[in-house]
Amino acid sequence: MTTITQTALERAEFPIKGSNVTFHDLPTPEEPDIPLPPPSVNPTSILEVDKGTPDSHVPRDPRLIRLTGVHPFNVEPPLTALYKEGFLTSPELFYVRNHGPVPEVHDEDIPTWELSIEGLVENPIVLNFREILQKYDQITAPITLVCAGNRRKEQNTVRKSKGFSWGPAGLSTALFTGPMMADLIRSAKPLRRAKYVCMEGADKLPNGFYGTSVKLNWAMDYNRGIMLAHKMNGEPLRPDHGRPLRAVVPGQIGGRSVKWLKKLIITEAPSENWYHINDNRVLPTTVTPEMAAEDKKWWTDERYAIYDLNVNSVAAFPEHEEVLDLATAGPTYTAKGYAYAGGGRRITRVEISLNKGKTWRLADIEYAEDKYREWEGNLFDGKVDMWRRETCFCWSFWSLNIPVPDLESSDALLVRAVDEALATQPRDMYWSVLGMMNNPWFRVTITRDGNSLKFEHPTHPARSGGWMEKAKKAGGDLLNGNWGERHEGEKPLEPEPVKEINMKKEGMNRQIDLQELKENSSSEKPWFVVNGEVYDGTGFLEGHPGGAISITSSAGLDVSEDFNAIHSETAKLMMPDYHIGTLDKASLEALNSSDTAVSNEPRPHFLQSRAWSKMTLVEKNDVSWDTQIFVFELEHDKQTLGLPIGQHLMIKVQDPENKKEAIIRSYTPISETNMEGRMELLVKIYFPTSNIPGGKMTMALDTLSLGSQIDCKGPTGRFEYLGNGRVLISGKERNLRSFKMICGGTGITPVFQVLRAVMQDTQDPTTCVVLDGNRLEEDILCRSELDDYVAEDNMKCTVVHTLSKPSDSWKGRRGRISEDLLKEFAAPEEASMVLLCGPEALEKSAKKILLAQGWSEAGLHFF
Repeated sequence: MTTITQTALERAEFPIKGSNVTFHDLPTPEEPDIPLPPPSVNPTSILEVDKGTPDSHVPRDPRLIRLTGVHPFNVEPPLTALYKEGFLTSPELFYVRNHGPVPEVHDEDIPTWELSIEGLVENPIVLNFREILQKYDQITAPITLVCAGNRRKEQNTVRKSKGFSWGPAGLSTALFTGPMMADLIRSAKPLRRAKYVCMEGADKLPNGFYGTSVKLNWAMDYNRGIMLAHKMNGEPLRPDHGRPLRAVVPGQIGGRSVKWLKKLIITEAPSENWYHINDNRVLPTTVTPEMAAEDKKWWTDERYAIYDLNVNSVAAFPEHEEVLDLATAGPTYTAKGYAYAGGGRRITRVEISLNKGKTWRLADIEYAEDKYREWEGNLFDGKVDMWRRETCFCWSFWSLNIPVPDLESSDALLVRAVDEALATQPRDMYWSVLGMMNNPWFRVTITRDGNSLKFEHPTHPARSGGWMEKAKKAGGDLLNGNWGERHEGEKPLEPEPVKEINMKKEGMNRQIDLQELKENSSSEKPWFVVNGEVYDGTGFLEGHPGGAISITSSAGLDVSEDFNAIHSETAKLMMPDYHIGTLDKASLEALNSSDTAVSNEPRPHFLQSRAWSKMTLVEKNDVSWDTQIFVFELEHDKQTLGLPIGQHLMIKVQDPENKKEAIIRSYTPISETNMEGRMELLVKIYFPTSNIPGGKMTMALDTLSLGSQIDCKGPTGRFEYLGNGRVLISGKERNLRSFKMICGGTGITPVFQVLRAVMQDTQDPTTCVVLDGNRLEEDILCRSELDDYVAEDNMKCTVVHTLSKPSDSWKGRRGRISEDLLKEFAAPEEASMVLLCGPEALEKSAKKILLAQGWSEAGLHFF
């Protein structure tokens, strides 16, 4: 039987019903062959972009592709990264659809989190979180959730819909644990005339709390699998995914799976919630945005509401902009991707065509979900008992080996899927106002370039590009069934004129300069600029679907690019109401220049939190064969960097392989905080090997020549050392007596900044223990400085080096940073904190050991 550990919170406070578990960390090798979650690291740092927003309490993975600007948080993972994780998706890469701020739920709030079941019931009840776990049987089941907007950017390329641009990765799969919704509803005893379950979450939005509904008989049918979930891949739900409780409605669009669940209301009619009526609908394709805005009947007609997912498939390989070198290619190329269907229906075939759909080839399909049907036991404190369930609620992976000569002779690879009801993806797109449920054949173009083939997907979610954009620019009709291409001899079509929407108020001729714009750019009075025009967002702070932060974060800025990419025709038609004038030409140029300051005085500090600033590379000093100190010159010789101790700066450089893209990473310099005119950056270059591609940023830095410029912005990070044992964590001050510093490789740099501040202040009584793990002796960075600190005061500073590949002459510790080493040098103490920075494997293992030894989450900080 597979058993996975409960969280300490659950184990101590409310044991789960039916959980007869043995607590250990990971499944043993002899356990059944069922897909288990991929390696996962729970982000601990608040990203700079989220600071100052209502989500400043939510740590997130920077790899996620943001689709709606800073806030609210709507993201998808990169398609390749999603596919490579396999059948199950880690929580940090799981797609997110948030309509507004994420409710802040603390550990102490969870046991008393309440769910009410009310409406047409004989026995209205209110259950707290502890009762939900203790009174009801728990199940664990794999479920794929899909946003109804998946692949919407293809529709937006044809014509902008009212929805933002999802790419093809608006879906993810996880093991969800919790009780069946039917069991809880039965406790309340629904009345005979009850027909619907209305759900409501705790996320307060401009139009009330988010809510929706499904039919009651669906919720009561165990074969439909509708459940409440408190765990995802064996860990408590993370904030973006509904912490601590959500609904999970398998086989239906993600918008029905309400997060932060607070109410189940049993009714005779569908939900009257604003979001149920005005979202998740597919209106007839003849309905224009103007028609939908003028006549509300389109939104109240329940026939147009979406429940079951439609059949869909996507190619993950070939990747977008992948290049196949024919000189080195093998005899075949393996195309791969995913497919899913709705309503519990099984994908029965995936077909590939290389000749515009004239003939099709059957792909192989892997049904990983079936492995759970063949096994029964406890997984993540929930019973897996799927053997009698006939429904399919997960994506399938398909693959097909294609002879390379067949690819050479084709101009496009087409993918379509069929489910067991013989529902098939259509060839052509069905455009609609909200841009939902887009599922035409997925087309990857193939272009011959010398001795190589280049592949392109329809779109890319994060940037411009894709064959659809090119076809449209060439005047092609993307809805003509020929993907915008012309038949031989056919005359080019004249592209339809782009409909220009007037966003200016009639008769408004007021001229506004930069000073007036800046004087009226506060959170109370947010003026912003779009296409050279100035708008006052004050009147829309309460009504904006994304909340006030969507406007206040734009105050004083030119947000033309983001606004035009995100907002629909309907939104643009509203803009004249907020138009207050035109920014004069000189002010517009100044606003968009690298330095928008009204004053000509040089800045005393280099870093700016809302703008990139350029510094120049003036020196490269070798530390070892793969490590260098890069010395950069600031804007003037009296300028300091302006980086608080323990914080980081963001660095942006051009990708040397793709000149159109930039690489952005966070670094901590080793230079003194009060150094004037310069910054010193210690960098270990991760060169490629036969099986590892190497570090993109470090190799890009390595290629920089003297005189090159990089862009920097900051500070970032939630930790700051104030001196004398005082630290700020997310703005809250703590007083400490000691630090336990654990690092590896270049992870020494943020640790070294704090250590140096402690050691340079002879009045600072804080003690520090540094555990520094490396592979070889020559890999130890800042070694002479560390030795000097120990020699200076070995009561205040202890440094322990351990090597995993030591030479015979090495006299220090051997091996990795282990449980014994942490027990010896990093045991829990009052008024102490652990600072960690290093490779992912080191941070993950150290955290696990430290928590087991008695440290609290609040006592650990990851740089």
